[in-house]
Amino acid sequence: MSDAQFQTFLTGGLGLLLAMMTLVAWHLWRMREDTRAGRLSALEGISHELRINLQRMVSELSQVATHAGVGPDVLLPIRHPQLDGVNRAMINANRNGIAVLGVTYQELEARKLSLRAQLAQGNAPGAVLDDAMDAAINGITALYLWEVHNGALPADIGRVRSWDVRDWMKGHGFQAEAFPNMHLRDEVVERLRMYGLELTPKPLTHTAWEYYNMQYDRHADRRAPMGRRREKKVEAGEVETGEEEAPRGLFGFRKKPVAAEAETYEPEIAGEVAEQVIDAPQAAEETLDVSLDAVRDEGPKPAN
Repeated sequence: MSDAQFQTFLTGGLGLLLAMMTLVAWHLWRMREDTRAGRLSALEGISHELRINLQRMVSELSQVATHAGVGPDVLLPIRHPQLDGVNRAMINANRNGIAVLGVTYQELEARKLSLRAQLAQGNAPGAVLDDAMDAAINGITALYLWEVHNGALPADIGRVRSWDVRDWMKGHGFQAEAFPNMHLRDEVVERLRMYGLELTPKPLTHTAWEYYNMQYDRHADRRAPMGRRREKKVEAGEVETGEEEAPRGLFGFRKKPVAAEAETYEPEIAGEVAEQVIDAPQAAEETLDVSLDAVRDEGPKPAN
């Protein structure tokens, strides 16, 4: 084999090896992507399966609560093949959340069987129906944690707006008036809060009137609400009077009591004028007497 043939063989062999390695890598990448897509589809199928079961159970419980004489055939058995397939396949997923979904299914099945037995005996649902509604609320809570937060613990999620939970329920068709004498969305929000999820805004514990009465007693302070008006400081030697202070003008300076000065000095001026008017006739009489006496004393002068 010549050198040129050896170089050609070596180059062709390396090119074929590189093509085979590329093909194997591409095949492995496709298998990984298919596995990942199958895992995501399976987990999404769990959410869809639980949502369908819950919607059907809410509808069945609503019929039992609103229509008297409903038979046990209204309540259909619960099946969850998607969850069973995920448990058999051992898919890499949040096993804690999957375990919670399994427990939720067990509770739903147990409550539905108890309600079926109660209806089959011809008895009123009563407390058994209330327990089934409570189980449905727990199921919606577990579905929200699984679908929105990937099955995380409520303490690890952080703050969540309560209106986001309500919008999520509205988007999935959970009506607020599904159960009689109960607001379903409010019940789910309160159940999430009870499980430790921090929902905002926090519920009001007092009315505005009760809250401000706790902070301030307006009957105990005769000055003003919240102590905004300061009490007048009485210096030594001064006596506090009940008279109101002069009103404040621009920039907070007090106005001069012009009206008080007028009232103080006008009576004195008027008194002086009155005394002058009263003494005027007496002075005129004295002047007249003096002039008459002077005329009498002088008398007629003799002619020279």
